[in-house]
Amino acid sequence: MTKALLRCCTAGLLMVPSVFAQDIDPFPKPITQNGEPIHVNVAEFASIPGAGGEAARMMLLVNEPGTRRLFVNDMRGPLYTVSYDGKPVAKYVDINAPNWGVGVQSQGRERGFQSFAFHPQFAQAGTRGYGRFYTYTDSSKMQPKPDFTPAGGMNTHDTVLFEWTARNPAAATYDGGPPREIVRFRQPFANHNGGLSSFNPLAMPGSADYGLLYFTLADGGSGGDPFNAAQNLGSPFGKMLRIDPLEPSVRLKPDTTASANGKYGIPASNPFVGKAGALGEIYLYGVRNPQRFGWDPKDGRLFVAEIGQNIVEEVSVATPGANLGWHDWEASFRFIDRTHIELNGRRADPKVTYPFVEFDHHDPLFGNNVAVTGVIVYRGTAIAPLANKVIFGDNPSGEVFFVDADRLPNGGQDAIRRVLFNSDAKTLLQLIKAKNDGAGRADLRFGTGPENRVFLLNKQDGTIREIVR
Repeated sequence: MTKALLRCCTAGLLMVPSVFAQDIDPFPKPITQNGEPIHVNVAEFASIPGAGGEAARMMLLVNEPGTRRLFVNDMRGPLYTVSYDGKPVAKYVDINAPNWGVGVQSQGRERGFQSFAFHPQFAQAGTRGYGRFYTYTDSSKMQPKPDFTPAGGMNTHDTVLFEWTARNPAAATYDGGPPREIVRFRQPFANHNGGLSSFNPLAMPGSADYGLLYFTLADGGSGGDPFNAAQNLGSPFGKMLRIDPLEPSVRLKPDTTASANGKYGIPASNPFVGKAGALGEIYLYGVRNPQRFGWDPKDGRLFVAEIGQNIVEEVSVATPGANLGWHDWEASFRFIDRTHIELNGRRADPKVTYPFVEFDHHDPLFGNNVAVTGVIVYRGTAIAPLANKVIFGDNPSGEVFFVDADRLPNGGQDAIRRVLFNSDAKTLLQLIKAKNDGAGRADLRFGTGPENRVFLLNKQDGTIREIVR
């Protein structure tokens, strides 16, 4: 065979995927045709202060049962307390205040104070976790030296997990000293940073999962995971991680091993502990931008909402050691490039954990930007239409969806149904526009409170809304 012919044949082989690579709609049936939406009521619950003429960039709302307060953060640095009745709202701490030395990097839409979590022993005097809570934030301060670095990129900022210790957890404002740095990640690009941090709220004292902190780290950004970080078990990027965050002198778990930096523990039960070339901190891998996760109160299943590239969004059941496929797969489809997936051979790799539900960017409900958010499994009874449902949504449009938690679908979007609000069947974005008619997107996040209460956050009007009867 001549070199010219070989080049021709090689080029032909390289072009074969493009025959099947499609940037068309993988799920042509619109979500609006899946059945009538359910209707629930929503009420304005609390208002969070803005700054500089802009609404609060609310990212997360959690309940701290020991002090009977809700906490909600603004990506620019403030952490607020909210009483169970929505009044009053007060600033607990601003992690971006100069005296703390954190240096929150909140430029753009994706960077900032990403998440926070209270140790399950936060309000229990005499325990090792007393007064301790954790913030997970992007930082413009790139010292000290990071614990983990990417394989390339622009080194735009760091993402850092900090531990704070309050002297009196019930105090109206934080009364402790500067935070302790636990782990620092150098970010290759400005997008796809940290995600959610959370302790398993179902874990009981003495159980294997009690006191272990889960947190997600995206693939580092750009597009298409250029360094193949998500499939590399030697890299923390594109992973869910699980650690014992307490320092060695007070560590809760006796069976943990010390991290490389000596500042946290690695649980012996983590799936890759002792595996050559793998980080023991990894709980699962193969994720692109796993912004949100949550547990099913009924059976403890862990659900992860993962933002796709440009075509498909996904929600999956996460198990220890699972590979969710990125960047070999975008949801149920072979990933080819930023605008192409392979429609043939769907869900073909038995070693990959595929989503139980997914939706595509071409659906008429969505605009130019699409990003899944969630995940709440509602096992309450007060909001009857949502009972036993997995609740998730689309971040920019504010669309809220559900599927049956006890009969999970096997991928696709045929099982998805919408949730609309109040007697006039409004979307969340329509409710926001009634207060801020200039809002072009919702930036939806969910929050949970006592007695199975469900809250809706956004970054456009400073209003926390509660789904009610």
